[in-house]
Amino acid sequence: MDEEQKKQVAVFRFGVISDFVNGFHMARGEQERLLKEKCARSWQIPFSSRTRLAPSTILSWIRQYRQGGRRLESLFPRDRTDQGQARAIDGETAQSLIRLRKELINAPVRTVITEMGRRKMIPPGKDLNISTVYRLFHQHDLMHPQHIPAVDRRRFEAEFPNDIWQSDAMHGPMVVVDDKRRKTYLFAFIDDMSRLIPHAQFYLSEKLDSFLDAFKQALLKRGIPRKLYVDNGPAFKSKHLEEITASLGIALVHSQPYKPQGRGKIERWFRTIRTQFLPGFRGRTLNDLNEALDCWIRDIYHHRKHAATGQRPLNRFADHMECVRPSPKDLEDYFRKRARRQVAKDRTISLNCNLYEAPVQLIGQQVTLLYHDHDPERVEITFKGQSYGFLNPLDLHVNCRVRRYHNRYLAIQDPSKTTLIGGKLTFRSKIKGGDS
Repeated sequence: MDEEQKKQVAVFRFGVISDFVNGFHMARGEQERLLKEKCARSWQIPFSSRTRLAPSTILSWIRQYRQGGRRLESLFPRDRTDQGQARAIDGETAQSLIRLRKELINAPVRTVITEMGRRKMIPPGKDLNISTVYRLFHQHDLMHPQHIPAVDRRRFEAEFPNDIWQSDAMHGPMVVVDDKRRKTYLFAFIDDMSRLIPHAQFYLSEKLDSFLDAFKQALLKRGIPRKLYVDNGPAFKSKHLEEITASLGIALVHSQPYKPQGRGKIERWFRTIRTQFLPGFRGRTLNDLNEALDCWIRDIYHHRKHAATGQRPLNRFADHMECVRPSPKDLEDYFRKRARRQVAKDRTISLNCNLYEAPVQLIGQQVTLLYHDHDPERVEITFKGQSYGFLNPLDLHVNCRVRRYHNRYLAIQDPSKTTLIGGKLTFRSKIKGGDS
C-alpha cells in the first residue's frame, strides 16, 4: 500500500475505536456491550473483501492507538517483514527455482516445476503450487519477454541435398481402428536445402519402432543424409538409433532442450500440414490418412514453389543428384536389434520366448544376436565380431532322432586322448581300474 491508502485504512480504524478512546470513562459492562455491537455490524473495510471485525482485532487497534501516543499514524497498516519473498516455499527452494528458471527461460512454469521434481530439488513431502511459483517469478522479473537476454540466432541452409535432414513428431487426428477411435502421430523428415520430404507417415504410436520404420523408408526413397537433426524426445535419444546412424555414417544431432527454433523448417512444415492438408482430409482409417498424405506430398507439395527458396522442392533436390549417397542394398540389416545372450549347455538360446540352437563351439559363451521382431526366422549369431550364421529354431522331435558323436567332439577338443586303431578313431578312458 502507498501512504494515501494506509491513511484511509487508519481513518477507518479510528472510526471504529473512537468510542473507546475519546477520553470518557466507560463502565466495563458498557465496553463489552459496545464491543459486541461493533462486532455484530457489517463494515465496508477499505481494500478488503471482509465485512466483519473480530473482538481481538478491535482491541489490538485500541492498544496500538494508545501505545502510539494517540497519533493517527499508529493505526497505519504495517508492512510485512517478509514482503517480496515467497512465503509458501523455503528460501533454498526459491533460489533453486530462480536458478532453474534462468536456465529454462522459455519453458512454461509447469515445465519448470516438473523439472524441479525430476532433479529432486523439491523437499520431501512438499508440493509446489503453480500460483506461488508464478508470483515468485514475477517478483524477480522472470516472466516478461523483455527481460530474456537476446540470443544470437542465425538463419541457415544446407549447401547440398541430404546434407541435413530435420525430423520431428506431430500429434495427428483421430482415426477408427477396430471400431475404436485412436490418436495418430506423424513422423516426418525434411531436407534442409531443398525442403523436399523424404518420407512422412502417421502411426498409432510415437515410440521408437514407429520412428525407425519411417526413417528406414526415408533412406530407401532418398538416400543417406550426412546429418540428422532431431528433438530430445525418447524416440530420438535411444542407443539403437545412435548405433544405426553411426553405422550408416550419419551424424546424429540433437537440438537444445526447450529450443525448437533450430528445427524451424520441420515445425513450419507441420503448420502447413495442419492448415492445408488436414482440413481437407475426409477419410476415417489410418490407411486412408497415409494414402491421402502421400498423394498430397507427391502431387501438390513437391511440385509447388516454396516461399523460402522460390523453387519446387523436387526440382531443387534433383538438380544436385550427384551429391546424394544411395542406400546400401542390405539396409534392412542396419536396423536389426541387438541382444546379449549366453549359450546354454544344451546349445539353446532364448530370444523373445523362442528357443534356438547355437553352434557347438559356442557353448557357454556370451554371444550377440542380431534380429528383427517381425522376422523371428532370421536371427544371426556373432561372437567377438565374427558371424556364425543364422540360428535354427529348436525342434525337439528332430533332436530326438539325431545321433550324438561325443567321442569325436572330444577328440577335436583334446586329440591326446584319442588313438587311431584299424582306421577308426578310438577314445581312451579308465573304467574301474582298466583301460578301454
